Amino acid sequence: MSDTLELSPLDTEHQVLKAKMVPFAGYRMPIQYPTGIQTEHRAVREGVGLFDVSHMGEFEVEGPDALTLLRRVAVNDAGRLEVGQAQYSALCAEDGTVMDDLLVYRLAPDRFLLVVNASNRKEDLEWIRSHIRRMDVKVQDRSAATALVAIQGPRAHQILAPLTTANLDQMGYYRFAAGRVMGVESLVARTGYTGEDGFEIYHPAERATDVWRGILEQSRREGVVPAGLGARDTLRLEVGYPLYGNDLSREYTALESGLGWIVKFDKERGNFVGREALAREKEEGSRRRLTGIRLEERGFPRSGYPLVVDGEEVGVVTSGTLSPSLEQGIALGYLPTEMAKPGTQVHVRIRNRDVPAVVERPPFYKDGSIRR
Repeated sequence: MSDTLELSPLDTEHQVLKAKMVPFAGYRMPIQYPTGIQTEHRAVREGVGLFDVSHMGEFEVEGPDALTLLRRVAVNDAGRLEVGQAQYSALCAEDGTVMDDLLVYRLAPDRFLLVVNASNRKEDLEWIRSHIRRMDVKVQDRSAATALVAIQGPRAHQILAPLTTANLDQMGYYRFAAGRVMGVESLVARTGYTGEDGFEIYHPAERATDVWRGILEQSRREGVVPAGLGARDTLRLEVGYPLYGNDLSREYTALESGLGWIVKFDKERGNFVGREALAREKEEGSRRRLTGIRLEERGFPRSGYPLVVDGEEVGVVTSGTLSPSLEQGIALGYLPTEMAKPGTQVHVRIRNRDVPAVVERPPFYKDGSIRR
């Protein structure tokens, strides 16, 4: 498997921990450890879990025209960011469909860090660079040199605080600061993908083992559990966070995908790729919407399963799972706009059986510990 897949700088650590490794977005990554997805999921909801997410892509955008470039290629307005603040955004094609979702960190007035999905890294880099026209800006791929771990859960602050020089007490949600973690120079951000409080730690790939092993060894007595991508998926689904390649893709526009809240049409930011199509859709209305689905009987909804109303297939599940916290089947999927309203009765067709379900606005799990 490793002959064709890229390896995380923590690959050896996962082998030592006897993780089950799977191909994911061109990388070999841990889907779960011997503890199992359910245990890892509960650890994050109730205590704290540690994830390796080093497969994510990191680009550094720097120069006098860095903001001009980002205002051109991303739907959110990076000009609203203060130094030390992060922002959720997306890259869209001219027709408004989603090419990728990403995080934007403002490191300095003219310097930004972009964090993109691993599966889109090469295409994103080429596409962003293609929009540098008569601009004084450089876009550099820092992915290979960067490791990323996420410590997530209601006790994440308590566990990480004594292990870092960054002032976590003064760090609000979607804020970040430079500091040492286990003695390693890092960027510590109060961000995550679980619906719980937590931090993502960007640091040099050559020091990844020091950070990972240090956090686990220092915190094992506190109940820190290594967690894989399986738990990361069930956690993000419980709070309704979309996944690129499933819920977000070139098949759906940003407005159809529920990303309208990050699409900024402010005149002062200028034109951005996809603006015309999205403005037209905003005025005319979207024909379909990404929404939450909660099963009313036992069942395991999966990506690709049809959504049915009155015996007719009207939509599709894009992500689904049996929620460990709620012990119910939950899903994200697309329905015609008029059917995507909370309370609408639908069915999920699971192996030729139509299981009753109801449209529900996420989050499904509402007791997360995020400190906003």
